[in-house]
Amino acid sequence: MTRDAVPVSLGFTAQTFPAGVHICHIFGSESERIQALEHFVRSGLKAGERTACFSDRLDHDHLSCYLADNGVSHRDCVESGALLTDSPREVYFQDQRFDPDRIVETVRRFHLDSVAQGYPAARVIGEMTAEIQTISGGDRLMEYESRISLLLTDHPVTAVCQYDATAFDGATIMQVLKVHPLMVIRGAVIHNPFFIAPEEILARRR
Repeated sequence: MTRDAVPVSLGFTAQTFPAGVHICHIFGSESERIQALEHFVRSGLKAGERTACFSDRLDHDHLSCYLADNGVSHRDCVESGALLTDSPREVYFQDQRFDPDRIVETVRRFHLDSVAQGYPAARVIGEMTAEIQTISGGDRLMEYESRISLLLTDHPVTAVCQYDATAFDGATIMQVLKVHPLMVIRGAVIHNPFFIAPEEILARRR
């Protein structure tokens, strides 16, 4: 299986990217977080993509109204399985630990299931919460993000990872930047000058 060359819109600008890009969004305000989430979800659903959203702060009523204003039925998408939502704790911190092996496999299955169900592409937006800094296994975060970059080459889920700049220190944010090839800056998606190839990151951990 190879990366889908068909371009997809991320919803932020008129730019398109190959399905399977791995993007970091470091936000500084609630309005910035919500806007990015809504635009990304709307863009995916309007394109017929299977879309997953992991956020503790998701306001379903607000999202439903926003989607309706853009010609998308929140209820229909949820009932059909086109839109999946869950808490970051349920996705990232099952059994009170952070296990990259399990989460990478979850993303792989999400892609395979989406393809099997006939979706043209799949995407996910997830917020990594500050709990990662204290939970068991949290020190494997950079390993996880690097492995996701490698996984998306063969299983092209378009992924946006959201981090709250007010919840992490500067050193952690810099580490996060190093493991994402693209980042969102003021609504634009740009190539990340701080990015380090995942193979190099993983080699350092051996």
